Amino acid sequence: MGIETQKQQSSVAEAVEQLVAVNPYNPDILPDLENYVNEQVSSQTYSLDANLCLLRLYQFEPERLSTQIVARILVKALMAMPAPDFSLCLFLIPERVQMEEQFKTLIVLSHYLETARFRQFWDEAAKSRHIVEAVPGFEHAIQAYALHVLSLSYQKVPRSVLAEAINIEGLSLDKFLEHQATNSGWILEKGQGRGQLIFLPQNEFNHPELKKSTADSIPLDHITRIFPILS
Repeated sequence: MGIETQKQQSSVAEAVEQLVAVNPYNPDILPDLENYVNEQVSSQTYSLDANLCLLRLYQFEPERLSTQIVARILVKALMAMPAPDFSLCLFLIPERVQMEEQFKTLIVLSHYLETARFRQFWDEAAKSRHIVEAVPGFEHAIQAYALHVLSLSYQKVPRSVLAEAINIEGLSLDKFLEHQATNSGWILEKGQGRGQLIFLPQNEFNHPELKKSTADSIPLDHITRIFPILS
């Protein structure tokens, strides 16, 4: 991404933030907020505040509601997990809209992620590619969330469980594991069978004896940096 493009994106974001701050209930800013959702999709950026503002305005102007825009907002909210953004957005969406097939699917996907049922999640997402693949970066964001969950829960994890959680197999998984072993402190048991164990770095959640006095979370940005190598 060039410096000029970054400046343009920053300028758009600042303009929208100003609109939201000054006119949060003015329906005249609806087109700007809708355009900004599409900008978030194309530039792989995210603004929960702007999206919540748009959903609130749709409540006052239901005839102007765009289901395509709402779907994109919800997909971006899923990508923000473990933040509770999806529930915050869903609360502002009318029940009649939630009953549409694409939104029922997104609600199911959210439930699978919240309950760490990753195999079911990836199976359902594969059936709904037209919804989730409309938003670039979706797969990598969910893989990062899955790794986040595993890192909180396990000191060591079988290769098969990891593969299922992040939906990567074969040579791509080998490449990913090698990268993690070299750069992130993962330790790989010898062999590459499904039962191969991967030892994850210690943290205060998977090793309670390391717990600190302050509840620090594991930064997701450390995880998201690794996925471009798989592209």
